[in-house]
Amino acid sequence: MGRTLSSLLDEACNNTPNEHAFHQWTETGWQPLANQAFRSLAEAVAVGLLDLGLEKGDRVAFLMHSDLNFCLLDMACLLASLVDVPIDLTQTLEHIIFVLQHSEAKALIVSNVDLLTQIAPYLGKTPHLQTVIVAEAPSGWLPAQLTCVMSSVGTTTDDRALASGSAIPESACLEIPLVSHSVYADQPLATVPQCIQVLVLETVKQQGQANVSVDRLQQLRAALKPHDLATIIYIPDERGQIQGVMLSHENLSANAIASFSGIENLKRGEQEVVLSFLPLNHVLARVMLYGHIHYGHCIYFSNPKRVFKHLKDVRPTVLVTVPLFLEKIYDKILERSYRSPQIIVKEQTYSEGIINDRTTSLLFPLLVSLKAYLRLTLSLLQLVPVRCNQLLLQGALKLAQRYELGQAPTGLYALLLKVADRFVLSQWRATFGDRLKYLICGGAFLSAEIVNAFAAAGMMIFQGYGLTQTSAVVCCNRGQWNRAGTVGVPIAGVEVAIANDSEILVRSPYVMQGYYKNSAMTQEAIDTEGWFHTGDLGTFTDEGMLKLTGLKKALFKLSTGKYIVPQPIEERLKRSSLVAHAVVVGSEQKFCAVLLVPNLEALHVQALENGIDGSLETLLQHPAILALYRAVVDAANCHLPYWATVKRFRLINATVSVENGLLTSNGNIDRAHAIAMFVTDIAALYQDDLERRVNERDTAAVAIVSVSTSDCPAFAQSLNPRLTT
Repeated sequence: MGRTLSSLLDEACNNTPNEHAFHQWTETGWQPLANQAFRSLAEAVAVGLLDLGLEKGDRVAFLMHSDLNFCLLDMACLLASLVDVPIDLTQTLEHIIFVLQHSEAKALIVSNVDLLTQIAPYLGKTPHLQTVIVAEAPSGWLPAQLTCVMSSVGTTTDDRALASGSAIPESACLEIPLVSHSVYADQPLATVPQCIQVLVLETVKQQGQANVSVDRLQQLRAALKPHDLATIIYIPDERGQIQGVMLSHENLSANAIASFSGIENLKRGEQEVVLSFLPLNHVLARVMLYGHIHYGHCIYFSNPKRVFKHLKDVRPTVLVTVPLFLEKIYDKILERSYRSPQIIVKEQTYSEGIINDRTTSLLFPLLVSLKAYLRLTLSLLQLVPVRCNQLLLQGALKLAQRYELGQAPTGLYALLLKVADRFVLSQWRATFGDRLKYLICGGAFLSAEIVNAFAAAGMMIFQGYGLTQTSAVVCCNRGQWNRAGTVGVPIAGVEVAIANDSEILVRSPYVMQGYYKNSAMTQEAIDTEGWFHTGDLGTFTDEGMLKLTGLKKALFKLSTGKYIVPQPIEERLKRSSLVAHAVVVGSEQKFCAVLLVPNLEALHVQALENGIDGSLETLLQHPAILALYRAVVDAANCHLPYWATVKRFRLINATVSVENGLLTSNGNIDRAHAIAMFVTDIAALYQDDLERRVNERDTAAVAIVSVSTSDCPAFAQSLNPRLTT
């Protein structure tokens, strides 16, 4: 307790200096940076930001990739007593603008000109914004001198004109040269004009370096207090409204130190190598990053596109991930183990001649037949080791799936497991670089099958549980407290209680200060005794480890760690006359799906209008009817970020009433009861053959983005995924 986040960096520089503490991937390879040099840069940028006119407590929004620049600017803002507001790059434009408006951000930092190009047409809607800083700009790209032309009060500008590529009008006072504006929008600019200056990070840094002094840095550190607000992280509530979670320096620093103190034999300095690829706008990645900085570890910044390659290049000892990443690797293991071996016999012209009797030569058929038999024999001989190898892979997989954490293998099973490790399981470890010691998984629940299988291969997965409101970590598996299907025991400083209705309650110094500008919701979430009500259901095992059992709140998480708020999606679906009821599902899955109960009267009308006749079961499977409902789902997907769109739906013939428990007294679907009743239908939405799963894994982004947006305005869509992932 009692530490600021910048003090964690100071302690590392003083106690564990590391010449290779930070590594940023570039097209020319990894670029290293010492933690002491990193601190000097952060100090210069902190002074530069304050010299722009920013003051203690001002909000600085981040629209940035999760790289070294994010880390640098985050630390600079923290040192300058500024409050950073990280924004999820994959959110919709309207979400991004709302965060800028609600947080009253005075500065916005974007990673590059590409992102600036997409967000620029909407910055006129942010009356408090004064400065935009571009972290990386092309050589020679320099903003022109700012000229502010104020227009009369009440002047409005229709930003549909921006679709034609015209510059932002002077009434907006936005000076962004060399940026084309081609994004369509359906809302006018703010009526109050504003002046926004645009700078590149290098300019801010140089200005700060010119004004840095020992006295000024001492003043910055003296002014910074542990209870000062450090960041506001925006997440959805269960009604779909976006709320800003306020976390202090002490919330985050203490949580990081407590989390790391529970990791057995964790070394300091260069002895631990970290590969970071999770989004730093999420609290888990941020807290882990602060812990690594404090311990002086070697941190390599990767991204989801390059992480598999970088695992083998960097060979990390520590990796923090989400379930989806491990599920993908496990899917590859299953695919490789059960892929059917094929005999590939090339069809040459001579073989076709034999089969089709196209040749008239007396010797030719005999010669070609001998070659064909030789090739066939060789193919069969090649099949033998392939088949043997496949049996070996399958056998090793079955042995790994039998493994159970907490129970040491004995007898013949222990011997077979060693053989499997020698020939197969060691290859699993090689995927991660072959020296991984700490594989930490959070953000969502991971299946016990994967946890046990990886443990059999010598890779212990340490699952954790926490929320943004608790500064990331509440519980985690570690040491002897590691069992598949649980999230371990509370970390130091955390109290966990189970309420009468099985809701998990948390009380600790890491619980948020509250929701920004929403004291009523803060009081609703944190009771008078200081217990934060998580909305998750759980129980403790006999060994004292927390086990998640369900959800009290309506929102849930995908295996990516992303929150899904089902109620607004369901309401949009029910706007269609074809839908009587909708249940959005997908907890711990890779994507969203929905069960649709059709409005039978409207369905029959549509069927007759389209010349379709038959029983109800026939209608529910008819391609034309399914196409109608696909259009309904596509319309509901508008205003959703691409990862949250509903990818699959299933029409079900069911009676929904209060009497059968599917409806509550106020007419809403009882989600828990519906999910339990339709468990078979839900399983059908996610149960595919292996080939389809593999194909879906490779094309998931394309499939999600391919949702029709013809009637969905650009303002309701995400930034271009090509530039944000």
